[in-house]
Amino acid sequence: MASRTKTAILVSGMLVSGTINTISKKLQLDCRAAGYFNHTANNTRTVHEFSKPWFQSLLMFLGEFVCFFIFLGVRAHKKRRMIRDGTYVEPAPGEKPAGMVYKPVFHWIFVLPAALDLIGSSVASIGLLFIDASIWQMLRGSLIVFAGLLSICILKRRLYGFHWTGIVLTVIGLAVVGTKSVFSGHLKHSSAEAALGVALVLLGSFISTLQMIVEEIFLKKHGFHPLQTVGMEGFYGTVLMIVIALPVVHFIPGNDLNGSYENQLDALYQLGDNALILVISIVFIFSIALFNYTGLSITRYLTTVHRTLVDALRTAFIWIIDVILFYAAGSQYGEPFNYAWDLIQIDGFALLVIGTLIYNEIMSLKFIPACVPHEEESIEDQEIAAADDSLGNKTEPNSDEEEEVVEDDEDGGDETKKILGD
Repeated sequence: MASRTKTAILVSGMLVSGTINTISKKLQLDCRAAGYFNHTANNTRTVHEFSKPWFQSLLMFLGEFVCFFIFLGVRAHKKRRMIRDGTYVEPAPGEKPAGMVYKPVFHWIFVLPAALDLIGSSVASIGLLFIDASIWQMLRGSLIVFAGLLSICILKRRLYGFHWTGIVLTVIGLAVVGTKSVFSGHLKHSSAEAALGVALVLLGSFISTLQMIVEEIFLKKHGFHPLQTVGMEGFYGTVLMIVIALPVVHFIPGNDLNGSYENQLDALYQLGDNALILVISIVFIFSIALFNYTGLSITRYLTTVHRTLVDALRTAFIWIIDVILFYAAGSQYGEPFNYAWDLIQIDGFALLVIGTLIYNEIMSLKFIPACVPHEEESIEDQEIAAADDSLGNKTEPNSDEEEEVVEDDEDGGDETKKILGD
């Protein structure tokens, strides 16, 4: 267990950086600046909002790529220590010893999860254009629902009663939060736009869950270091954005400047025109890097309880700061406080947190027979089998169930997963 000082630093770092990256993401979308020459306004540079969700995905990948340099530093430090201790052995040709020091740094296996990360994050960012940051963050809680359902369909896992209870509560919480976003009468966007935003965030979460499943199938068995996983996805994501995604969204027709779907020249001109947008971009990049690093460290050195509680606090902080921004910086930024609708949002948020706690077995429902955690269920099965042995009535074990237990044990051995820097 980490020391109290280290724990406090990690928790504070994840909380602050996680709050900053969501707030800065929304704040940047709300900023206004003069962009590229507008062909419909006599080629003058008109002032408009920085509505560039795909460009934001590039910034996100740059933030993840920073983790790659942290990984190189950790790797070099470990290699020097092994050489100093006399434990480093140069591998023979064709030999593939285990350990981060010996594994290749670049690997094509990271391309697929990076592509899914690109699509999922960009779709969710488009949804952020139409809803408040706090709603966006709460809707990202749908990852639990999609992860549970996809683990059944793809990984062939079995969900227990407490899993389904957590999923149902999460779905109800998502419905409550989504209702507030669509029907609260927010001045910035219509109900139809808010509904579209909610749908896009949920779609982005579904794609992000597919990314996690792919990471588990293809990356986990190779034993890559978490920082290498994040860093390499950042590298390949940056390449995919620059070479494919940004040129495509720039040249296909749309409602952005000069008939483009998302004019990237306009984004660069707006960065140069408004120093605030540039500063927010830099802060966003480094907050993504810090959030991933501290999040991975918390998952590795502490427990799921810490991670869940920090995520809940992060969502609350985002909401509070968003409301403060609305009244302190003007209605262009943040979200207003509406007593009736915000009470509904609080109820939805509470259901999301409770659903997460139950799904992760932090809140126990063992007093309900159908919701007994699988570890205890396994112990009871063993006791029954032992009793059968003593009576001479031993039954043959179900091979499928044994395989499921082994798979669960393997999955539980490494809780370190990539944190979505959204």
